[in-house]
Amino acid sequence: MREKVVEVRGLKKSFGELDVLMGVDLDLYKGENVVVLGKSGTGKSVLIKIMVGLLTQDEGTMNVLGKEVSNLGAKDLNELRLKIGFSFQASALYDSMTVRENLEFPLVRNVKGLSRTEKDKMVEEVLEAVGLSQTINQMPSELSGGQRKRIGIARTLILKPEIMLYDEPTAGLDPITCSDINNLINEVRENYNTSSIIITHDLTCARDTGDRVAVLLDGQFGAEGKFEEVFKTPEDQRVKSFYDYNFIT
Repeated sequence: MREKVVEVRGLKKSFGELDVLMGVDLDLYKGENVVVLGKSGTGKSVLIKIMVGLLTQDEGTMNVLGKEVSNLGAKDLNELRLKIGFSFQASALYDSMTVRENLEFPLVRNVKGLSRTEKDKMVEEVLEAVGLSQTINQMPSELSGGQRKRIGIARTLILKPEIMLYDEPTAGLDPITCSDINNLINEVRENYNTSSIIITHDLTCARDTGDRVAVLLDGQFGAEGKFEEVFKTPEDQRVKSFYDYNFIT
């Protein structure tokens, strides 16, 4: 039997009068890439914020690596977060730090007693993993959008997380760079044995990275399965229109 690393059941979240998630179920298995698709404002990012304890659900359960996130105290929540790599949409690099210093930052905060040699080795390893060894002494302002995205991913990898969460990994990038990022997401899974949830509205990203896709429509998953199964003959007009917008217009 495959091991579940995330199990979501009956998840609901509202903000005042706005119902964002209305009874969401989702599983993520070890070593799997699951893509959560949806238009802007459908609750995709809310889902992963609940997953790392940045938001709390109104109803339902969010079980991550065997723990119900909403029941965790601060210490246990921090320990869980160290096992989850969160790749932010805007890369979230510190502009005043070099690439090396950005990558060392999680080590300084979370891993005590590392020697200079050990830090250097870990930084060089993740830079090589994302193909940007030559940028080690550059500032974020000197990097392209795609390079910043790669460095952001490298910074999450340096703590060797079990789960990767990618929030709109291809947003604002040209098609060639998007393809490079999609390939990197797959390489990370292979090389670091991660399980990943990829939040996107980019169907090419979904097709190229997802073992399964789940389409979030009006607060619930309207379709779920392999990309070809979901979009070959969609019964739900909302799913079809989402596909048409991405690939026809």
